[in-house]
Amino acid sequence: MRIVIAGGHGQIALRLERLLAGRGDEVAGIIRKAEQADDLRAAGAEPVVLDLESASVDEVAERLRGADAAVFAAGAGPGSGAARKDTVDKAAAVLFADAAVRAGVRRFLIVSSMGADPRHQGDEIFDVYLRAKGEADAYVSSLDALDWTVLRPGALTDDAGTGLVRLEARTGRGPVPRDDVAAVLAELIDTPATSGLTLELISGSAPVSVAVKAVAGN
Repeated sequence: MRIVIAGGHGQIALRLERLLAGRGDEVAGIIRKAEQADDLRAAGAEPVVLDLESASVDEVAERLRGADAAVFAAGAGPGSGAARKDTVDKAAAVLFADAAVRAGVRRFLIVSSMGADPRHQGDEIFDVYLRAKGEADAYVSSLDALDWTVLRPGALTDDAGTGLVRLEARTGRGPVPRDDVAAVLAELIDTPATSGLTLELISGSAPVSVAVKAVAGN
């Protein structure tokens, strides 16, 4: 498979790139800064320098053409202000989804956040973030031309992955290593029967493949 990942230098994305490349997939990661390219190459991914805050739908679609799946894993980051929550966490996700439709890429995964909700109230930065993520999820899930899956991890940690997770429509809050988020994403890419699902993810007791098969109805 060929898989294109937006936010290719993110902590989850780099882990996902290593997993996908390691199993023989062709992976491209969209990055904003050319100096990030070597990190992607080290992970086995092809770096694509493109700023999703200023690119057009056609420019992004051109990078997506021929892909079997697209993964939106970009984020403004914890140090960013409210404006970039809107331009990255929401607008860039919308742009990437529109570009996938234009490029004819049906399989689409978006890395969201537990608590994401377009109707979330509050004016703190994290409130704005949850609202932006929720609006992005709502937009992606409205597109009939995409076989979309929304993944909402709990509190992300840098602990070593255990390969044991809880993946359900509602899990309740809890931590999850970024390693395990990447492993679940890799499995979801290969499981189109999870299309149309919004899933929460925390650490648990089910092996990743078993957890994904369970939500897919297998």
